[in-house]
Amino acid sequence: MKELGITVKKQENFSEWYTQVVQKAELADIRLGIQGFIVHKPWGFFIIKKIYEYLEEEIEKQGHSAFLFPVAVKEENLKKEKQHAGFTPNVFWITEAGDKKIEEKFALRPTGEAQIYPMYSLWFRSHKDLPFKGYQSRISVFRNEMTTRPFLRGREFLFFETHNVFNSHNEAEEQIKDDLETCRKIIYDKIKIPFLYFKRPQWDKFKGADHTFTPDTLMPDGKRNQLASTHDLGQNFSKAFNIKIRGKDEKEQFVWQTCFGPGIWRIMAALIGIHGDDKGLVIPFEMAPLQIVIIPITFSDKKSESKKIIDSCVKIENSLKKLCYRVKFDNSEETPGFKYHKWELQGVPIRIEIGPKEIKSKKVSVALRTENKKTQITISKIDKEIKKLSLKLDKDIKDKADNYFKNNTRNSNSLDELKELVKKYRGFIKVPFCSVDNDGKSCADILKIETDGADICGTLYPKEEKTNPNQKCIICNKKANHIVYVAKSY
Repeated sequence: MKELGITVKKQENFSEWYTQVVQKAELADIRLGIQGFIVHKPWGFFIIKKIYEYLEEEIEKQGHSAFLFPVAVKEENLKKEKQHAGFTPNVFWITEAGDKKIEEKFALRPTGEAQIYPMYSLWFRSHKDLPFKGYQSRISVFRNEMTTRPFLRGREFLFFETHNVFNSHNEAEEQIKDDLETCRKIIYDKIKIPFLYFKRPQWDKFKGADHTFTPDTLMPDGKRNQLASTHDLGQNFSKAFNIKIRGKDEKEQFVWQTCFGPGIWRIMAALIGIHGDDKGLVIPFEMAPLQIVIIPITFSDKKSESKKIIDSCVKIENSLKKLCYRVKFDNSEETPGFKYHKWELQGVPIRIEIGPKEIKSKKVSVALRTENKKTQITISKIDKEIKKLSLKLDKDIKDKADNYFKNNTRNSNSLDELKELVKKYRGFIKVPFCSVDNDGKSCADILKIETDGADICGTLYPKEEKTNPNQKCIICNKKANHIVYVAKSY
C-alpha cells in the first residue's frame, strides 16, 4: 500500500484509521498549534456545508427564520438560569483589550441560550407574536474541553441551533417531534447514518431543560456518538430571562420554549467512521465535493492513440459538467494506480476510465467507490447510466450502514455480565434499571465505575420498552422500572 493511502485497517485500529483519514483525505489540518482548534480544509468543509444546507432547507420548511447573534455573552446572563450556569466553568472569558482590563468581562458563547433569550424578552409582548421559530447556522461555539479530537470534541466547534417560543407546552412538544423527524430526514435518509432515539436520564439532560432527547449512533470502536439533541425547556428560561407575553385571556404568562442542536461535527465524524473503509472515505453522491473523476489510460509510445483518449476524456468531462455534475479530468502525470488510490482515499463516488479498449468500443469503464469491480457503459447513454450508478452507490452505503448497525444491541441482567460485555462487545447493552429520575443517579455512578466508564444513554423514545415484573435494577437490586441502554461514549 502506498504511503498516500491508509496504512492500518479500520477494524483493527479504528483510532489510528480515523486519524489518518482526517489527515490524508484532507478533511482538516490540526497543525495550527492551539489544542482543540482545527483548520477545516476545502474538501472536508464542502461536506460540512452540505450538512448545513440540508438542515437549513428542512427547518425553513417548518417556518424557522435565520438570525445571527454575536459571539459574546454577558457574564450575568450566563448565570441567570441556575442549572444552565453549569456551563460557566468551561467557557473562555475575555478580560482584556490590548493592555487594558475590560470593565465587564464577557464569554465566548458555549451555546446560544444566554445571549438569545435576553433579546427574546424584548421581542415578544403578545400571544399574537407567537409561535416564533428562529435559528442560527454556520457559527462556532467555544468550550474548554480537556480532551479534543477533530469532529468529535474540540474547544471551538461548528454549531447549528434553533430556539423556539410558544404559547403552550403542547406546541413545544409538537416541535420536539418535528426536530426528531428532521434528524430522520437528514441524518438517516440523506447522510445514511443509522441511530436510535433516546430520552436522556434526568441527571444527564441539557442544563436548564426539563427533558432532553437525542439520536445516538455507534462508531466502529463501539463508542456512542450523540448526533444531535432537542430539548424541552419548559418555562425554565422564560422565567430566568423574563420572557412574558399577554395571553388570549389578557393575563400575563411565561412562554414555553424548545431548542434543537444537530451536531455538525458529530454527524461529520459518523460519516467518516461508519461509511469509510480501508481505502479511506466513502461519501453519498450528493455530498461529494467531486462526484466523478475521469482517468485516462495512455501509453507514452502511442502518441496518436493517447491523443484520441485525451480528447475523449475532455469531451466527456465537458458534457458531464453541462449536466451539472461535479467532475474532474485527472490528466496529471501520476500513474493510473496512484490516481485510483488518491481518489478512493478522498471518497469520489464514481471513477471513469478511458483507454485504448474504450476508444475502440465507444464505451467507458466505470467503477463505483462501493464496489471492487468495473462495468462498461455506452458513451451515448452516460447521463442515464450515471444517474443509475449514483442511486446504486447511495443504496450500497445505506445498506452497509444498516447492516453494521442492526445487530449492535445486547441484553444483560447482571452487573458481572454487563462488565464482560462492555469489555468484549462493541455496541449498546440493554439493562434493567431502577430510575431515570435524579434518584437513579447514584446507581448510574456506580455502573460507570464498575464498567470502567460506560454511560447510561437513556430509554428508547418515543416508545419506551417495558420491563417484566421480575426484573431488578442491575445495580441496587430494587424493582426495575426502566430498560436503559448502556455504552461507552465520546
